[in-house]
Amino acid sequence: MAEESKAPITEEAESKHFIHQFIDEDIAEGGRFQGMTVHTRFPPEPNGYLHIGHCKALCINFSTAEKYGGLCNLRFDDTNPAKEDVEFVEAIQEDIHWLGFDWGDRLFYGSDYFERTYELAEGLIKKGLAYVCQLTPEEFKEYRGDVNTPARSPWRDRPVEESLDLFRRMRAGEFPNGAMTLRAKIDLTSGNFNMRDPAIYRINHTHHHRQGDKWCIYPMYDFAHPIQDALEGITHSLCSLEFEAHRPLYDWVIANCDLPAKPRQIEFARLGINYTVMSKRKLRLLVEEGRVSGWDDPRMPTLRGMRRRGYTPASIRNFCERIGVAKATSTVEYAFLEHCLREDLNETARRVMAVIRPVKLTITNYPEGQSETFEVENNPNRPEDGTRTITFSRELYVEAEDFLETPVPKYKRLCPGGLECRLKGAYLIICTGCKRDEAGNLLEIFATYDPDSRGGNPADGRKVKGATIHWVDAATAVDAECRLYDNLFTDPAPDGADKNFLDCLNPASLEVAVGCKLEAGLKDAVPGDRFQFMRVGYFCLDKDSTPGRLVFNRSVGLKDSFKM
Repeated sequence: MAEESKAPITEEAESKHFIHQFIDEDIAEGGRFQGMTVHTRFPPEPNGYLHIGHCKALCINFSTAEKYGGLCNLRFDDTNPAKEDVEFVEAIQEDIHWLGFDWGDRLFYGSDYFERTYELAEGLIKKGLAYVCQLTPEEFKEYRGDVNTPARSPWRDRPVEESLDLFRRMRAGEFPNGAMTLRAKIDLTSGNFNMRDPAIYRINHTHHHRQGDKWCIYPMYDFAHPIQDALEGITHSLCSLEFEAHRPLYDWVIANCDLPAKPRQIEFARLGINYTVMSKRKLRLLVEEGRVSGWDDPRMPTLRGMRRRGYTPASIRNFCERIGVAKATSTVEYAFLEHCLREDLNETARRVMAVIRPVKLTITNYPEGQSETFEVENNPNRPEDGTRTITFSRELYVEAEDFLETPVPKYKRLCPGGLECRLKGAYLIICTGCKRDEAGNLLEIFATYDPDSRGGNPADGRKVKGATIHWVDAATAVDAECRLYDNLFTDPAPDGADKNFLDCLNPASLEVAVGCKLEAGLKDAVPGDRFQFMRVGYFCLDKDSTPGRLVFNRSVGLKDSFKM
């Protein structure tokens, strides 16, 4: 099981982690890339949407290039056409730009290099370093061997001319899927199974989203990727830790193919976050089975889902920076991701008053038909954001949970004959009673106000012991639907080997509150606008909103559950 760790929140992450140390050595005097521009790449597969796990690799590659004044390519790894689609290509580009990174004119596709990759494969055959193998997939697995038994293939000593002829006929489409592979001739006895004559080409009669039906053989990732890196002049191929055992094969391809550069592969630990899954297969299953509303469901760890929920680019980049870069696998708390968002929104989000579960509050001694206005700050942390005007009248809405007819000990909110309370930024009030229907449901709360306490402070300086209550003017309030999100899973490790992740789904991950009452000014909000609903949480206007029907997603609560 992965070791649980908490990312530090009180100190800046180390500016120089082991990747930067390696790069410093490589570009220093006498280093393998002395005098060269640091050049990285981000190579997503266009078969799904980017999620927070991809984001770590994305940030490492683009930020490393930025740190060294270098370049970072965006290259789509479209060597497996089965589930690739232009929809994902466009979405990935949009997500990267949203995070604030750019690849300039360096947008590439693995398929751009198919012809050159094929030529290099023929070159390996001619050197006696590759051969066409006719083992079936079942035989391939059977002949793979184990730690005490070498792999084997009856086709390993096939003559060069015969392998070359068969490989060309494979390209011409003469053989069905699975009939043959092209294998690198390396070492059938190697303790690293990736070096036991790995397949570097397979037959796949599948339509390609960019190449059409031009190709029916496709290079394997371990063969194509180092070639693509070298052809693009990549200096440092930064990838996740599962590729560490593949590095000898990466270096073998670089050493034995006629390539213009010799990139260095460096691996780092993947990002793990509790209470979520980041397997594309599992995420796709959630979508296909209707367990979520789609890839952009605000409960999903996809960047599209996180953006819709209200996450900011700054919060995600800050999260990725502060969790650091390490070799050891660890799991970061989801609460720390929320902490980073809360920090950012606290500085940037406009404050407003909103009542999620409203009940009417009538100020019985406030003149009927009268109203007044207050000027309040949009964000006390950003004076440049100015103020806004809110209205106040005899009838207001407050949270139902801010009232108890029979209070418990030390209760400081509204109750008949209880403590004097503040209406946020307005007046002091004392609750005098309530009205219920025949079923006992609360219909209305009654109170009186102190006319001399405008602004929420007593004119005589007396101490107010009751709570501060947020409110919305009933005469100007706008209705809204608020979607209150929680973790998608109840188990901190839902994708554990002994679990069915679907059994760990949280049935309370979404609560929809309708009939919410918001400040009048929110009617002009546009999807993506983020607010702090005072005393409630941070919310983002959802794309489902229409004129006259506002829909808000709770991005994160006000209370920070992350602890060192």
